Amino acid sequence: MARCFVPSLITTTSWEGFHFVGHEIRITEAMDCYGAVVWPSALVLCYFLETNVKHYNMVDKNVIEIGAGTGLVSIVASLLGAHVTATDLPELLGNLQYNISRNTKMKCKHLPQVKELSWGIALDENFPRSSNNFDYILAADVVYAHPFLEELLITFDHLCKETTIILWVMKFRLEKENKFIDRFKELFDLEEIYNFPSLNIKLYKAVKKSQRSA
Repeated sequence: MARCFVPSLITTTSWEGFHFVGHEIRITEAMDCYGAVVWPSALVLCYFLETNVKHYNMVDKNVIEIGAGTGLVSIVASLLGAHVTATDLPELLGNLQYNISRNTKMKCKHLPQVKELSWGIALDENFPRSSNNFDYILAADVVYAHPFLEELLITFDHLCKETTIILWVMKFRLEKENKFIDRFKELFDLEEIYNFPSLNIKLYKAVKKSQRSA
């Protein structure tokens, strides 16, 4: 999960280099925006996807990432063969599209899509339940000190069908994270897969509670 920072000595754009799935992935960040920075949780999820392909095979699977940020996780999922839809707020889509295009063009089985998703807003219009057919929802560090946790929970619920698997990595910082976990468990069966105490990060697998009785 190592990273290599390349300063802008020659060009006007700096980038960070990562190595996953046999590829060097070059990510451009925007340091003035929390949503356009590669956080450790994203590296944990990328590493998990790369090293657990037997149990979580991405090939030809329909995958959506919420809060995609710089796009690193979506890029790795695409390189692993998934149909990926990378989503985030409208102001982040330009940088997200740039990173995804430069790192997946001519390298992936399925060209990933970038789409706007503001949690809890116009979900029926932009992501109608009848057409939601996601095998996996990926999320890295989407829970933090912001006022949209209820909207995030609504979005998780809206995008899930009974067979959808959520792979969600979270860094615990404040009491709000623990309260969100309790709310999340009201709708989903949650299983802790990995724990990284040194980073205060946990990786979860979740499915809708209705799946248990199906």
